[in-house]
Amino acid sequence: MKSEAKVVVIGGGVVGVSALYHLARKGWGDDVVLLEKAELTSGSTWHAAGLLPLFNMSYSVGQLHRHSVNLYQELEAETGQNVGFRKVGNLRMAMNQDRMDEYYQYAATAKTIGVDVRFLKPSEIKDLWPMCVTDGLVGGIFHPDDGYIQPADLTQALAKGARARGATIYRKTPVLHIEQTTSGRWRVITPNGDILCDHVISATGNYARKTGEMVGLDIPVIPVEHQFIVTEPHPELQARRARGEPEMGVLREPDGSWYLREEAGGFILGPYEHGAPCCYVDGPAPDAEYELFQEDIDRLAPHIVAAIARVPAFAEVGIKQVYNGAIAYTPDGNPIVGPAWGLDNFWLNEGHSFGITAAGGAGWQLAEWIVDGEPTVDMLGVEPRRFGDYVNKEYLKAKNEEAYSHVFTIHYPDEERPAGRPLRTPPCFERLQDMGAVFGQKSGWERANFFATDGMPQEDDWSFRRSNWFAAVRREVEHVSNNVGLLDMTSFAKCRIAGPGAEAFLDYFVANKLPQSVGGIALCHALNKTGGIHSEFTIRRETNGSFYLVSAGALQRLDHDYLQKHMPRDGSVHFTQLSGAVGVLVIAGPRARDLMERVSEADFSNEAFGWLQARDILVGMTPVNAMRVNYVGELGWELHHPLDYQNQLFDTLFAAGEDLDLKPFGIRAMDSMRYEKSYRMVGTELSTEYSAYESGMGRFVQADKGDFLGKKALLARQAAGLEYQLVTLEVNDIDEADALGNNALTKDGNVIGRATGGNFGFRVQKSLALGMVRPEFAAPGTTLKIEILGKTYPAVVIPDSPFDPSNERLRNINGAND
Repeated sequence: MKSEAKVVVIGGGVVGVSALYHLARKGWGDDVVLLEKAELTSGSTWHAAGLLPLFNMSYSVGQLHRHSVNLYQELEAETGQNVGFRKVGNLRMAMNQDRMDEYYQYAATAKTIGVDVRFLKPSEIKDLWPMCVTDGLVGGIFHPDDGYIQPADLTQALAKGARARGATIYRKTPVLHIEQTTSGRWRVITPNGDILCDHVISATGNYARKTGEMVGLDIPVIPVEHQFIVTEPHPELQARRARGEPEMGVLREPDGSWYLREEAGGFILGPYEHGAPCCYVDGPAPDAEYELFQEDIDRLAPHIVAAIARVPAFAEVGIKQVYNGAIAYTPDGNPIVGPAWGLDNFWLNEGHSFGITAAGGAGWQLAEWIVDGEPTVDMLGVEPRRFGDYVNKEYLKAKNEEAYSHVFTIHYPDEERPAGRPLRTPPCFERLQDMGAVFGQKSGWERANFFATDGMPQEDDWSFRRSNWFAAVRREVEHVSNNVGLLDMTSFAKCRIAGPGAEAFLDYFVANKLPQSVGGIALCHALNKTGGIHSEFTIRRETNGSFYLVSAGALQRLDHDYLQKHMPRDGSVHFTQLSGAVGVLVIAGPRARDLMERVSEADFSNEAFGWLQARDILVGMTPVNAMRVNYVGELGWELHHPLDYQNQLFDTLFAAGEDLDLKPFGIRAMDSMRYEKSYRMVGTELSTEYSAYESGMGRFVQADKGDFLGKKALLARQAAGLEYQLVTLEVNDIDEADALGNNALTKDGNVIGRATGGNFGFRVQKSLALGMVRPEFAAPGTTLKIEILGKTYPAVVIPDSPFDPSNERLRNINGAND
């Protein structure tokens, strides 16, 4: 056995073998090794149904699936190995308008990444699936390039392709332990010898948590039992085959939570039922292979009934076999593909609930990341660090079972799933709840989305269109714009970077200049190696050797891991985690100064406390780091405080603000107001896929300050000419919906970009969107078309910040808020 390699891949399922194949294809074939404890495909791959659904609401995952389907069609020609690809198409039915809205939103995403989707009437569904009853259907969609594949054959083809490029596969070679040497390299220990390597990829499926334990990681993956039924042949299917008629496509009824396809003259029925339990919670036995669980046909009964109602022929065949096997899951149902947190060169390729479909794309991007240093598409939707340390085993069990049961539910953009909640609550949680808060969650934290007032029920109303909470958000925005409001943002990620090397490190780490004076604030961005925006931080200089950093709560582990991995290892820079110790209450609105002057002796005048300044003050009895900055475009302060003082601070503010009519507002009102200011958000407008200049953040890039992370690549991309430019759009002639993100933007029928998101701006009374377009279409006044829920609307490029473009209200210039 080899004793050294550049990369060791652990796991011989389709996911691991695909990673090996793509590394070999990148030219590392002689230096990559795969270790499999038993035989290739002996984990979950062998019992997978082999479906290749292109449908996915995620921009990241959609691109991985598209790459996989394209790759699999080429493998036989490359390797001579038949992969059993059947391009029969995929037909999804809809029984209500909300489901059709989901399809329209998905189709907009598909159009931006080049996936062919066709909409069908019930009669056209009948034409494609003659054995299907179309009663109760309102329509459907069809992917002509979709289908299914034989998982074992696919894996063997990838293995053959990898070996042909020099890669090595060792079967019957379990990994006993993994340790990092003093040089930073990894030693992978097996019964057949040790391998020293630069990189390790964990693609161990059901063993993910066991593998993680070897290196101190609590990997957020636990499998769930999934059953599917294989039937005896049906005479009509056999007759169709005898007549030379084409195989019918994979049929999905999401409202019944099942899929059906042909298999050897019979059917395969795969339900996603409620009540499917997690399995292998503590990992399978070390010698487990080709394992199945006892079937539970009673659990499938409602789905069998639904399938029979839609395809009566299913009732006319006997059951040949019921497969009940493990499928790896994460809390949100998407895989984790990318670098592990806290470890150098340890990579995760785990949690693949649709592993056959995603394997090709995941291997492709991991190879790009490892060999070239960065992925070529935005991988935020599958980033391992999107989950934090709040994801423990019990939380995983609750959320993964929920994710499994929700595979076919309608994926509303404002959906908030209930399992594992409430988990992390700010001290003011019950106070906000008593005020009518309707909560969502980010990173495990409960956050008020909006406040149910004026007699409306204290519950959410999910939709792809403007729903019942639209009126509540209107009231909140109007109140903040005319008075003063309070927003809880305790979920922010917070940390301190300090030490004799802190300033030099941060100056290199971010593209902007650091605040120069003590108490100064700057908005700063950490780029990646290609000049894209990886992270965004609000940085306050506390002293000349200490900086306080704030970033998005949902990206806490990602941002903080990125910081720590770039810190010097000589002890000159220290990181302190503050996220769970510091709360944040935001005060905003034209009467914010009036309120603050009542609760503190500090001077809140523009002269003493200007925009982008911070002061350590007392508010009542609470020590507060008051930062004059916010995300809504109004006069205001973020009040950062010790979390155990929060209710004292909260009560002080509301007591003093009673006659000022202080009211709380929620995340959805904040989101509406940020679009009116054209404020960007990481994960939508700010992305590693676009350069900082393409995202319109040039004013936060100081190219003349000296070297910084990603500078060389950023300037090279600028010199070569920008491919895209972020613009603000006004959407016209629409009155019941707004852009949700990934909407196709067209000019003369050609796709020239995509909306990154949108909302209604209540202060400007316009439907707004932000979007990436080709530079020749970025000038204000340019007219475009935008697709929203199956219809095309006129959109015009407008100057950024349609509300208060000169920032008079934010800076309180000339008493603009008075």
